[in-house]
Amino acid sequence: MILPATSVPAQKTVQCLSPAGLHTMAYKEWGDPRNPHVLVCVHGVTRVSDDFDDLARVLCDRFRVVCPDVVGRGRSSWLRNPAFYVLPQYVSDMVTLLARLDAETLDWCGTSMGGLIGMGVASLEGNPLRRLVLNDVGPALNGEALARIGAYISLQRRFDSLDTARAYIREISAPFGPHTEDQWNKIADDVLKQDADGKWIRHYDPQLAAPFQSTTVESAAQAQALLWAAYDAIRCPTLLLRGSESDLLTSDAAREMTQRGPKPQLVEFEGVGHAPTLMHLNQIAAVQNFLLD
Repeated sequence: MILPATSVPAQKTVQCLSPAGLHTMAYKEWGDPRNPHVLVCVHGVTRVSDDFDDLARVLCDRFRVVCPDVVGRGRSSWLRNPAFYVLPQYVSDMVTLLARLDAETLDWCGTSMGGLIGMGVASLEGNPLRRLVLNDVGPALNGEALARIGAYISLQRRFDSLDTARAYIREISAPFGPHTEDQWNKIADDVLKQDADGKWIRHYDPQLAAPFQSTTVESAAQAQALLWAAYDAIRCPTLLLRGSESDLLTSDAAREMTQRGPKPQLVEFEGVGHAPTLMHLNQIAAVQNFLLD
Protein backbone atom coordinates (compact mmCIF):
# COMPACT_ATOMS: atom_id res chain seq x y z
CA MET A 1 0.00 0.00 0.00
CA ILE A 2 1.24 3.49 -0.89
CA LEU A 3 0.70 6.01 1.88
CA PRO A 4 -0.73 9.49 1.21
CA ALA A 5 1.93 11.89 -0.04
CA THR A 6 3.38 14.49 2.27
CA SER A 7 4.33 18.02 1.31
CA VAL A 8 7.30 17.93 3.70
CA PRO A 9 10.30 16.07 2.28
CA ALA A 10 12.67 13.90 4.27
CA GLN A 11 16.32 15.03 4.31
CA LYS A 12 18.67 12.10 3.74
CA THR A 13 22.27 11.37 2.76
CA VAL A 14 24.20 8.65 0.99
CA GLN A 15 27.95 8.00 1.06
CA CYS A 16 29.70 7.98 -2.32
CA LEU A 17 33.23 7.27 -3.51
CA SER A 18 35.66 9.24 -5.67
CA PRO A 19 39.35 8.52 -6.37
CA ALA A 20 40.08 11.08 -3.63
CA GLY A 21 38.06 9.24 -0.99
CA LEU A 22 34.53 9.18 0.43
CA HIS A 23 32.05 12.05 0.31
CA THR A 24 28.44 12.60 1.31
CA MET A 25 25.63 13.40 -1.10
CA ALA A 26 22.48 14.87 0.42
CA TYR A 27 19.05 14.37 -1.10
CA LYS A 28 15.42 15.25 -0.45
CA GLU A 29 12.80 12.52 -0.64
CA TRP A 30 9.15 13.43 -1.19
CA GLY A 31 6.20 11.08 -0.81
CA ASP A 32 5.96 7.55 0.49
CA PRO A 33 9.46 6.00 0.79
CA ARG A 34 7.90 2.61 -0.05
CA ASN A 35 6.45 3.81 -3.34
CA PRO A 36 8.07 1.75 -6.14
CA HIS A 37 7.39 4.54 -8.65
CA VAL A 38 10.50 6.72 -8.30
CA LEU A 39 11.31 10.02 -9.99
CA VAL A 40 14.86 11.37 -9.65
CA CYS A 41 15.26 15.12 -10.29
CA VAL A 42 18.76 16.56 -10.74
CA HIS A 43 19.62 20.26 -10.90
CA GLY A 44 21.93 22.45 -12.98
CA VAL A 45 25.59 23.21 -12.40
CA THR A 46 25.17 25.99 -9.79
CA ARG A 47 21.73 25.09 -8.51
CA VAL A 48 20.36 22.73 -5.83
CA SER A 49 17.73 20.08 -5.10
CA ASP A 50 15.30 22.76 -3.88
CA ASP A 51 14.78 23.80 -7.51
CA PHE A 52 12.30 20.94 -7.84
CA ASP A 53 10.13 21.75 -4.82
CA ASP A 54 7.13 22.89 -6.89
CA LEU A 55 7.37 19.92 -9.26
CA ALA A 56 7.78 17.50 -6.36
CA ARG A 57 4.71 18.82 -4.53
CA VAL A 58 2.60 18.15 -7.62
CA LEU A 59 3.99 14.68 -8.33
CA CYS A 60 4.69 13.21 -4.88
CA ASP A 61 1.22 11.67 -4.66
CA ARG A 62 2.12 9.46 -7.64
CA PHE A 63 5.90 9.17 -7.28
CA ARG A 64 8.58 8.95 -4.65
CA VAL A 65 10.40 12.08 -5.79
CA VAL A 66 14.13 12.12 -4.98
CA CYS A 67 16.12 15.32 -5.47
CA PRO A 68 19.88 15.16 -4.75
CA ASP A 69 22.36 17.96 -4.21
CA VAL A 70 25.16 17.01 -6.59
CA VAL A 71 28.49 16.83 -4.76
CA GLY A 72 30.03 20.26 -4.18
CA ARG A 73 26.64 21.94 -3.95
CA GLY A 74 24.00 22.67 -1.35
CA ARG A 75 23.92 20.27 1.60
CA SER A 76 26.39 17.81 0.05
CA SER A 77 30.08 17.72 0.94
CA TRP A 78 32.88 19.06 -1.26
CA LEU A 79 35.40 16.90 -3.08
CA ARG A 80 38.98 16.87 -1.83
CA ASN A 81 40.21 16.98 -5.42
CA PRO A 82 38.27 19.42 -7.67
CA ALA A 83 39.49 17.59 -10.79
CA PHE A 84 36.67 15.11 -10.14
CA TYR A 85 33.88 17.68 -10.55
CA VAL A 86 33.10 16.04 -13.88
CA LEU A 87 30.30 13.97 -15.39
CA PRO A 88 31.82 10.49 -14.80
CA GLN A 89 32.00 11.20 -11.06
CA TYR A 90 28.45 12.57 -10.99
CA VAL A 91 27.14 9.51 -12.84
CA SER A 92 28.98 7.25 -10.39
CA ASP A 93 27.41 9.09 -7.44
CA MET A 94 23.95 8.73 -8.95
CA VAL A 95 24.43 4.99 -9.46
CA THR A 96 25.21 4.79 -5.73
CA LEU A 97 22.03 6.76 -4.99
CA LEU A 98 19.96 4.49 -7.24
CA ALA A 99 21.24 1.46 -5.34
CA ARG A 100 20.11 3.11 -2.10
CA LEU A 101 16.64 3.76 -3.55
CA ASP A 102 16.27 0.06 -4.45
CA ALA A 103 13.93 0.78 -7.37
CA GLU A 104 13.67 -1.67 -10.24
CA THR A 105 12.66 1.11 -12.63
CA LEU A 106 12.59 4.89 -12.30
CA ASP A 107 12.10 8.11 -14.19
CA TRP A 108 14.60 10.97 -14.46
CA CYS A 109 14.18 14.73 -14.84
CA GLY A 110 17.42 16.64 -15.29
CA THR A 111 17.96 20.36 -15.79
CA SER A 112 21.11 21.34 -17.70
CA MET A 113 23.94 19.45 -15.95
CA GLY A 114 21.33 17.19 -14.36
CA GLY A 115 20.17 16.25 -17.84
CA LEU A 116 23.71 15.40 -18.92
CA ILE A 117 24.04 13.15 -15.87
CA GLY A 118 20.74 11.55 -16.82
CA MET A 119 22.02 10.95 -20.36
CA GLY A 120 25.05 9.23 -18.87
CA VAL A 121 22.92 6.95 -16.71
CA ALA A 122 20.42 6.26 -19.52
CA SER A 123 23.22 5.26 -21.90
CA LEU A 124 24.49 2.48 -19.63
CA GLU A 125 23.65 -1.11 -20.51
CA GLY A 126 21.05 -2.51 -18.11
CA ASN A 127 20.10 0.89 -16.67
CA PRO A 128 16.74 1.15 -14.81
CA LEU A 129 15.40 4.33 -16.49
CA ARG A 130 11.82 4.11 -17.74
CA ARG A 131 11.43 7.70 -18.96
CA LEU A 132 13.84 10.63 -19.28
CA VAL A 133 13.20 14.38 -19.24
CA LEU A 134 16.03 16.57 -20.53
CA ASN A 135 15.48 20.19 -19.50
CA ASP A 136 17.26 22.56 -21.90
CA VAL A 137 20.30 20.43 -22.50
CA GLY A 138 21.72 17.97 -24.99
CA PRO A 139 24.97 16.58 -26.36
CA ALA A 140 25.65 19.69 -28.49
CA LEU A 141 26.40 22.65 -26.21
CA ASN A 142 27.00 26.24 -27.26
CA GLY A 143 30.60 27.17 -26.43
CA GLU A 144 29.83 30.82 -25.69
CA ALA A 145 27.10 29.82 -23.25
CA LEU A 146 29.48 27.41 -21.51
CA ALA A 147 32.04 30.20 -21.21
CA ARG A 148 29.39 32.49 -19.68
CA ILE A 149 28.46 29.84 -17.13
CA GLY A 150 32.09 29.05 -16.33
CA ALA A 151 32.85 32.75 -15.77
CA TYR A 152 30.22 33.28 -13.10
CA ILE A 153 30.97 29.97 -11.39
CA SER A 154 34.49 31.19 -10.69
CA LEU A 155 33.44 34.53 -9.19
CA GLN A 156 33.64 34.40 -5.41
CA ARG A 157 31.19 37.09 -4.36
CA ARG A 158 30.35 38.08 -0.76
CA PHE A 159 27.38 40.29 0.02
CA ASP A 160 26.67 42.40 3.08
CA SER A 161 22.91 41.91 2.94
CA LEU A 162 20.42 39.29 1.79
CA ASP A 163 18.71 41.86 -0.44
CA THR A 164 21.95 42.60 -2.28
CA ALA A 165 22.69 38.90 -2.67
CA ARG A 166 19.17 38.27 -3.96
CA ALA A 167 19.54 41.05 -6.51
CA TYR A 168 22.75 39.49 -7.80
CA ILE A 169 21.23 36.01 -8.16
CA ARG A 170 18.23 37.53 -9.93
CA GLU A 171 20.54 39.36 -12.34
CA ILE A 172 22.57 36.30 -13.35
CA SER A 173 19.38 34.20 -13.48
CA ALA A 174 17.53 36.54 -15.84
CA PRO A 175 17.50 33.91 -18.64
CA PHE A 176 15.14 31.85 -16.46
CA GLY A 177 12.37 34.13 -17.71
CA PRO A 178 9.59 35.98 -15.87
CA HIS A 179 8.81 35.01 -12.26
CA THR A 180 6.89 36.55 -9.39
CA GLU A 181 8.75 38.36 -6.60
CA ASP A 182 8.23 35.41 -4.27
CA GLN A 183 9.56 33.02 -6.90
CA TRP A 184 12.65 35.17 -7.48
CA ASN A 185 13.30 35.25 -3.74
CA LYS A 186 13.08 31.46 -3.57
CA ILE A 187 15.37 31.05 -6.59
CA ALA A 188 17.92 33.21 -4.77
CA ASP A 189 17.46 31.95 -1.23
CA ASP A 190 17.89 28.33 -2.31
CA VAL A 191 21.48 29.02 -3.37
CA LEU A 192 22.59 31.48 -0.69
CA LYS A 193 24.02 30.97 2.78
CA GLN A 194 25.81 33.06 5.40
CA ASP A 195 29.48 32.50 6.13
CA ALA A 196 31.20 32.76 9.51
CA ASP A 197 31.46 36.55 9.14
CA GLY A 198 27.77 36.95 8.42
CA LYS A 199 28.33 37.66 4.74
CA TRP A 200 26.02 36.13 2.15
CA ILE A 201 27.72 33.75 -0.27
CA ARG A 202 26.69 31.15 -2.80
CA HIS A 203 26.26 27.59 -1.60
CA TYR A 204 28.80 25.74 -3.76
CA ASP A 205 32.50 24.91 -3.82
CA PRO A 206 34.24 27.62 -5.91
CA GLN A 207 36.53 24.88 -7.22
CA LEU A 208 33.65 23.69 -9.42
CA ALA A 209 35.15 26.08 -11.97
CA ALA A 210 38.38 24.07 -12.21
CA PRO A 211 37.21 21.67 -14.97
CA PHE A 212 35.83 24.61 -16.99
CA GLN A 213 39.13 26.46 -16.71
CA SER A 214 41.14 23.45 -17.89
CA THR A 215 38.98 22.82 -20.96
CA THR A 216 40.68 23.09 -24.35
CA VAL A 217 39.23 23.12 -27.85
CA GLU A 218 40.40 19.54 -28.31
CA SER A 219 39.01 18.28 -24.99
CA ALA A 220 35.69 20.04 -25.64
CA ALA A 221 35.40 18.33 -29.03
CA GLN A 222 36.18 14.95 -27.47
CA ALA A 223 33.62 15.53 -24.72
CA GLN A 224 30.93 16.44 -27.23
CA ALA A 225 31.63 13.31 -29.28
CA LEU A 226 31.24 11.20 -26.12
CA LEU A 227 28.00 12.98 -25.26
CA TRP A 228 26.54 12.28 -28.69
CA ALA A 229 27.56 8.62 -28.38
CA ALA A 230 25.82 8.46 -24.98
CA TYR A 231 22.74 10.19 -26.37
CA ASP A 232 22.50 7.83 -29.34
CA ALA A 233 22.62 4.87 -26.95
CA ILE A 234 19.49 6.00 -25.04
CA ARG A 235 16.52 3.71 -25.61
CA CYS A 236 13.88 4.95 -23.14
CA PRO A 237 11.11 7.43 -24.13
CA THR A 238 12.50 10.94 -23.77
CA LEU A 239 11.04 14.44 -23.47
CA LEU A 240 13.17 17.44 -24.45
CA LEU A 241 12.26 20.79 -22.91
CA ARG A 242 13.76 24.00 -24.29
CA GLY A 243 13.54 27.68 -23.50
CA SER A 244 12.87 29.32 -26.86
CA GLU A 245 15.62 31.87 -26.13
CA SER A 246 18.15 29.39 -24.74
CA ASP A 247 21.77 30.10 -25.58
CA LEU A 248 22.97 26.72 -24.29
CA LEU A 249 20.73 24.44 -26.33
CA THR A 250 20.29 26.03 -29.75
CA SER A 251 17.20 25.43 -31.85
CA ASP A 252 19.31 23.61 -34.46
CA ALA A 253 20.77 21.28 -31.83
CA ALA A 254 17.32 20.56 -30.41
CA ARG A 255 15.97 19.73 -33.86
CA GLU A 256 18.90 17.38 -34.50
CA MET A 257 18.18 15.64 -31.19
CA THR A 258 14.63 14.90 -32.32
CA GLN A 259 15.99 13.06 -35.37
CA ARG A 260 18.43 10.70 -33.64
CA GLY A 261 18.98 8.71 -30.47
CA PRO A 262 15.71 8.43 -28.51
CA LYS A 263 14.05 10.94 -30.91
CA PRO A 264 12.39 12.86 -28.11
CA GLN A 265 9.23 14.91 -28.16
CA LEU A 266 10.25 18.59 -28.10
CA VAL A 267 8.36 21.17 -26.02
CA GLU A 268 9.50 24.81 -26.10
CA PHE A 269 8.55 27.62 -23.73
CA GLU A 270 8.29 31.14 -25.08
CA GLY A 271 10.04 34.00 -23.30
CA VAL A 272 12.45 31.67 -21.50
CA GLY A 273 16.19 31.17 -21.98
CA HIS A 274 18.43 28.73 -20.14
CA ALA A 275 16.78 27.11 -18.37
CA PRO A 276 13.06 26.63 -17.63
CA THR A 277 12.78 26.50 -13.82
CA LEU A 278 9.85 24.04 -13.74
CA MET A 279 8.12 26.39 -11.32
CA HIS A 280 5.38 27.49 -13.72
CA LEU A 281 2.20 25.46 -14.16
CA ASN A 282 2.66 24.96 -17.91
CA GLN A 283 6.22 23.70 -17.41
CA ILE A 284 5.17 21.35 -14.60
CA ALA A 285 2.27 20.10 -16.71
CA ALA A 286 4.59 19.20 -19.60
CA VAL A 287 6.64 16.96 -17.30
CA GLN A 288 3.60 15.53 -15.54
CA ASN A 289 1.79 14.67 -18.78
CA PHE A 290 4.87 12.92 -20.18
CA LEU A 291 5.53 10.86 -17.06
CA LEU A 292 1.91 9.84 -16.58
CA ASP A 293 1.14 9.18 -20.22
